[in-house]
Amino acid sequence: MHPSEPAEPAEPAEPELAVGVGPWPGSQDSWPDDARYDRDLLADGDRRNVIDRYRYWTMDAIVADLDEHRHPFHVAIENWQHDMNIGSIVRSANAFGAAEVHIIGRRRWNRRGAMVTDRYQHVRHHEDVADFAAWAHDAGIPVIAVDNVPGSVPVDRADLPERCVLLFGQEGPGLSPDAVAAASAVVEITQYGSTRSINASAAAAVVMYEWCRRWA
Repeated sequence: MHPSEPAEPAEPAEPELAVGVGPWPGSQDSWPDDARYDRDLLADGDRRNVIDRYRYWTMDAIVADLDEHRHPFHVAIENWQHDMNIGSIVRSANAFGAAEVHIIGRRRWNRRGAMVTDRYQHVRHHEDVADFAAWAHDAGIPVIAVDNVPGSVPVDRADLPERCVLLFGQEGPGLSPDAVAAASAVVEITQYGSTRSINASAAAAVVMYEWCRRWA
């Protein structure tokens, strides 16, 4: 652990929502004869934060099904300041079907904002930008940095490859100079108000949606 890095909070439990489904109606003899279904969920009901298609499914079955149709874009996040936004970005990556999430820097990150979606999303750690850049180079995946720095191109007019990794920085300072240097292009989100920037997790969601609008 980094000497100044705070201890990781306990992993949040699967949220109990007011939505979902109760126990499977009828006796156990009427339960689905399918290995994807979790018998405890069939007995007790399923209040997890999952779409209806996955009600009563085991976590492993959900991950396996997602793996059949994940999109070819990746999401990468620099983690130098233990940014509270990382969990929300992971949640959005799951919602938009990202192939994988890459955490660059500190291994520990606050998972609360992910609402346990990291259980269903592949997450990879890189010690530093150099390690991440080497992975992207070896995989043949272009890095598209997202930050409002000089020379960045509005994302709605930028070339956004179908197979790419979208790289996001920290709330406040944005991307490090090393991260910007590792990218083949830098894009920004056009804004119309007085603020210089928008929240990091909001920016990530906008850019992921723009990718999906073009390619999904």
